[in-house]
Amino acid sequence: MRPTKRDELVDKALKAFYANGFHATGMDRLVEETGISKTSMYKHFQSKEALILAVLQRRDAQFRDWLFGRMERLGKTPRGQMLAMFDALEEWFEEPGFRGCLFIKAASEFQEPGHPIHAQAATHKALIYDHLRSLAAQGGADNPALLARQLLVLKEGAIVAAQVEGCRAAAAQAKDAAKTLLDNALAH
Repeated sequence: MRPTKRDELVDKALKAFYANGFHATGMDRLVEETGISKTSMYKHFQSKEALILAVLQRRDAQFRDWLFGRMERLGKTPRGQMLAMFDALEEWFEEPGFRGCLFIKAASEFQEPGHPIHAQAATHKALIYDHLRSLAAQGGADNPALLARQLLVLKEGAIVAAQVEGCRAAAAQAKDAAKTLLDNALAH
């Protein structure tokens, strides 16, 4: 199916927001970087915030499809999939355009928890947590919720270390810590 003008706008805006941030990317800059007029943008979205929400929804679907798919392909068991998350992160960190997590950026730029953009970022993280909790339960963890939270903290920390410090080894280091957590949580 051929992408619509709206889809094209969301994809181009995603690239611009990811590269430059949300507040730093005003409507004039979006026009310049996307090649789409303000009139056309406002035809599809009532506000910049509505466009940001659409961008976050698109990125959420793309990222979770990619991450969960890589975890399934790289790990054959629940434990293997949880560890494979860090292998997938390492692949992401090595991409030339890696600039960190769009959802961490959104939550930091829109800090009020009740703000719809902050809430959308929190929803993305909650969906990843839910997936990890499900894998932890399938793997036989005594406390799947705690294990999922610990793995999520390692994942988020690795992303921040890779983006802020340029530490491309952060995924491998987080994976080593995750092995210890998994050994303790899945040992019966």
